[in-house]
Amino acid sequence: MEGSYYQEMFVNESDYFYNDTACPLWEWEVSFALIPVIYLLVFVLGLLGNGTVLWASWHSGGVRRKSADAFIAHLALADLAFVLTLPLWAAYTARGYRWPFGIALCKLSSYLVLLDMYSSVFCLTCLSVDRYQAIVRSSTAGPTQGGRKRSLWLVAVWASSGLLALPALAFRGTLEMAGEGGEDHTVCDMDLSALGLDEELETVWLAAFGLSSTALGFVLPFVVMATCYGLIGGALASHFQRREGQRRRRLLSVILTLVLTFGLCWLPFHLVKTLHTLDSLDILRLPCPLQALAYVCHPYTTCLAYVNSCLNPVLYAWLDPDFRRRCLRLIRCRWLARSPEASATASEAHTRCEAHTRCEAHTRCEAHTRCEAHTPCEAHTPCEAHIPCQAHIPCQAHIPCQAHSRCQAHSSKA
Repeated sequence: MEGSYYQEMFVNESDYFYNDTACPLWEWEVSFALIPVIYLLVFVLGLLGNGTVLWASWHSGGVRRKSADAFIAHLALADLAFVLTLPLWAAYTARGYRWPFGIALCKLSSYLVLLDMYSSVFCLTCLSVDRYQAIVRSSTAGPTQGGRKRSLWLVAVWASSGLLALPALAFRGTLEMAGEGGEDHTVCDMDLSALGLDEELETVWLAAFGLSSTALGFVLPFVVMATCYGLIGGALASHFQRREGQRRRRLLSVILTLVLTFGLCWLPFHLVKTLHTLDSLDILRLPCPLQALAYVCHPYTTCLAYVNSCLNPVLYAWLDPDFRRRCLRLIRCRWLARSPEASATASEAHTRCEAHTRCEAHTRCEAHTRCEAHTPCEAHTPCEAHIPCQAHIPCQAHIPCQAHSRCQAHSSKA
């Protein structure tokens, strides 16, 4: 997966493995044993962690949840689809970059890696924009994203990710390569022979694929996210009540940690890929020691990027107490429903679990029977001590409902 998949980065394997310049490159032999172990570890952890996130989201599907939950669930779905390909890449690396699985799995696996990269960063970008609209523009823009608009965002995320990943599906294939000892072997690599390009034009196309994937799948999304969080930080510092800001900051800390983790995991990969691409175009000539360093580090920067797919669920469990409570509650409810000892109280326990799940979507609306049963906050005159009430729709964005008693007192005058 290394040698091959960095070709996902649209770099030809032959550029790395069979360098014909005066600069000697070598393969660190321990990589063929160490990297497959890392891939399989990421596969197991990613399968369990992302599966848990999707399971918790699925069983909370009947309740109104924070808008962030939808994007986090789709982020987990993208990571889960990707980690399913890791056993193939582990076997490929362990065999010395010899692909035994045929052209269909070569194309599909390569496509899923790119799909995961794009959909992950686009989901994180949507999370950032969603929080910006909920916090910074809430006083002028009214309620934040509704279910319909959020669904359109998610459709756009998957459609654009699928489109941008198409070069891997179209141009990845199995190629016969000559090894150093003259022995032929099959690799999973980019193959532009169908385009009829000469060697120079093929290098330009591969460079265009690589640089565009870095620009669209890393640089531009991070510019958008950095802008959003800069504006959010200013708003939280100067505008919000302490109690409300505390709740918003907790969600923001989860999202910001996800963004920073994604950036730290993928930055070395994109940096090494970009350096190699610029070198191949003679725009930036790398000295031999730096070429050798990039070559040796290349598989490990990819490993670091792929580790990100199993880190997100760990971060949810560590930073988000709501996620921990939801998972524990679902596990407890399932155990009570199936335990023979608890059969006498199973019905009662199930009722309690359902009631807790419904309440979970709201932020402690203890004073209300149902948030949606109340007059929308827009109908109230904004409290002098609060930002306008319409910023607290939907319910999951509320601070505790009791805090809005003054808003309700104004409703009779509105």
